[in-house]
Amino acid sequence: MSDNQQQAPLPVALQKKERKQLIIKQVNIHTRLMFTDLVKLIDVSEDTIRRDVNELAEEGLLIRIKGGAMSAAYHIGDDSKTYSRNNKLVIADKTLSLLKEDMIVLIGGGTTIREFVKKIPNTLRATFLTVNVMTAVELLDKPMIKTIMIGGQISAYSQMTVSGEVFQYLSNIKADLCIIGINAIDAEGGLTDSDWETIQAKKAMIKAADKIAVLTISEKLNSVMQMKIADVDEVDYLITELSPEDAALSSYRAKELTIL
Repeated sequence: MSDNQQQAPLPVALQKKERKQLIIKQVNIHTRLMFTDLVKLIDVSEDTIRRDVNELAEEGLLIRIKGGAMSAAYHIGDDSKTYSRNNKLVIADKTLSLLKEDMIVLIGGGTTIREFVKKIPNTLRATFLTVNVMTAVELLDKPMIKTIMIGGQISAYSQMTVSGEVFQYLSNIKADLCIIGINAIDAEGGLTDSDWETIQAKKAMIKAADKIAVLTISEKLNSVMQMKIADVDEVDYLITELSPEDAALSSYRAKELTIL
């Protein structure tokens, strides 16, 4: 997590109920977190985190994945359970301004991207390539969109295809626009995540497009995870629910990107 988030560490003796509520909130913010991320945030043992996550998974409040936890809303596609949905709808509306007729779009997955896909006009004619199964399903509802699913092994962590076939396919294309969600972003630390395979897939996606748009709710700003995907300077558009002039975006305005 970011330095800002760790400046006021929570007490070790945090009550179990409060600890679980914090786990749910952080997993919802970042979509998915590894146990190591949660240990750093809450300052308790990994065994304690594992027990809490297992119990929360049994209660249907999140999904247990290998080495961590994922937001329940990301998996089941229930809009009513989407965290910060109103903010994600604002981001989706802003992202629509980047679309043009007949363009080729490379797109990732996540609940924010799901809201964006739902808002794509049925009259838009374009080609969308995706490495995310759930995004592909959403795109099938758009009558004028040609959807290409880039196949391969599917990551349980990110639900993206991440095998060698994916990297080879991506190395041979050049999309007009790449739209991705992100688990953590920091003006100096860049775009980061905790899963090596997912990171490699997103790196390949970034290289396969002329322009890169990153979609994120503001609660992910100024947070850093274990491994870097790209520097902020490699991004062309940063899209949050905030006004571009918001003080929270000041460090990003200093970078060479457009904030929508």
